[in-house]
Amino acid sequence: MLALAEKNRVERGVDNVRFLKGQIEEIPLPDASVDVVISNCVINLSGDKPSVLRVAFRVLKPGGRFAVSDVVVQGELPAGLRQSMELFVGCVAGALEEDTYRKLLEQAGFRHVALEVTRVYDVAGLAASECCRDTSAQAGLAELTAANGRIVSAFVRATKPLTDAALSETRSNSR
Repeated sequence: MLALAEKNRVERGVDNVRFLKGQIEEIPLPDASVDVVISNCVINLSGDKPSVLRVAFRVLKPGGRFAVSDVVVQGELPAGLRQSMELFVGCVAGALEEDTYRKLLEQAGFRHVALEVTRVYDVAGLAASECCRDTSAQAGLAELTAANGRIVSAFVRATKPLTDAALSETRSNSR
């Protein structure tokens, strides 16, 4: 994927992009070095989500933006679903619950946390799918439904606050 990305970068003549290989829990970038952190359905696959969010905060410049699409659970994800390897691979079992996602972002230092639902997964469709045929997954889906919980795709946004120095510079530049 890195070779393909680099090939596409060169073919398009883009010179302000750099691709790095690393782990999402340990992004190989210096502190305060990027304007935006983006991800599409990857954070839910990490076994250490608090580290992912702390590292995202670390690499962002003051005023930088966190803009992620991820699978999120509204309500509590039952143990029968959380323990399913098929649902983990399908991005459901590793999904953070909405309240936990918000809390972890705030604990990492982010502000202006917002979550916009972009898709609601059909629980009946999941129940009929190959990945949810075992008794534990079926019980978990029934429990989620009974509690009015939902599995959703969401756009998660947050901002790294400006430092006092950056805030002063922004104010003086706007005069």
